[in-house]
Amino acid sequence: MTHEIDAFTDAYIECALWSTNDESDPETGGDPMDENYGPEDLDPDTLAKMIADCTKFQTDNAELLEQAFEQHGQGDSSCGHDFWLTRNGHGAGFWDGDYSHDHGEGVIGKALTDASKEFGEVWLYVGDDGKIYQG
Repeated sequence: MTHEIDAFTDAYIECALWSTNDESDPETGGDPMDENYGPEDLDPDTLAKMIADCTKFQTDNAELLEQAFEQHGQGDSSCGHDFWLTRNGHGAGFWDGDYSHDHGEGVIGKALTDASKEFGEVWLYVGDDGKIYQG
């Protein structure tokens, strides 16, 4: 099955691989996945879940994402990256940076953060077959 991957989803996947270690070394956590793996290594079901989450997030938050672009120049790639970081509790995301200054209140950033958190945390891991799965 072939899936169309937009810029938002592409950035989401890229960030997921960049921010996740492959656990190849128990002491250090291994290498960032993007050093040894790419989107082509995603299990098809994992890829489908990622696409579905990104599509739903963009659909449900289209107005907020448009405001993020209009007010701060944050496009699909930045927002896809920040969706992964925010939903998984990383030290950056919608709640900081360029989204925090809209009208001095951070309204857009807070709303996108809240929306991201509704999706819950997910993590990636490398299966015995060398494919990347989402847990």
